[in-house]
Amino acid sequence: MRRFPLLVLLSMTLVFTSTVAQENDVPKNIADSVGGALRYTEGQFLGVAEAMPENKYAFVPTSGNFKGVRSFAEQVKHVACANIAFFNEIEGKTPPEHCEKGGPSDAKTKAELVKYLRDSFDYGNRVLGTINAQNALQRVNGPYAGPNSRLGMAVAAVWHVADHYGQIVEYLRMNGIDPPTTVQSGLAVR
Repeated sequence: MRRFPLLVLLSMTLVFTSTVAQENDVPKNIADSVGGALRYTEGQFLGVAEAMPENKYAFVPTSGNFKGVRSFAEQVKHVACANIAFFNEIEGKTPPEHCEKGGPSDAKTKAELVKYLRDSFDYGNRVLGTINAQNALQRVNGPYAGPNSRLGMAVAAVWHVADHYGQIVEYLRMNGIDPPTTVQSGLAVR
């Protein structure tokens, strides 16, 4: 019985310490709130783009209902173009046309596509850093998730990357490759 109060005290200390640590980790502004999610999805998507061997970048699933889907390379190029489009709209710029088909970039090789993708995330992170409490709800127009607010457009950009991440993970697995996040976390594929 004497151990019970000690266990309660230790538990409360751990909860308090954990709560204080978590409060310090909470984003302090709008850009950091959405930025954390963008950086996380960026890491996941880039990890898969880098894990796929170059000779598999032309891979298109054939078994199942995959008629007319993008190749792995086209998925990567589409996401890069769309990142630029979403964040162009936040800045009030004209976004690239035809991102659904990869847009105007000439990137073709794995190295070129990964660079295009990285550059699109770098650009998105810079633009995201300009969103604050004063301008977050400013109207944004355009074909990519518009009309919307600046904040809404940034959230749509994160959602879009996450959506395509799910698709390219499947492409990776169809080629016998475990996604880097699965490998890093030590999860077994069942």
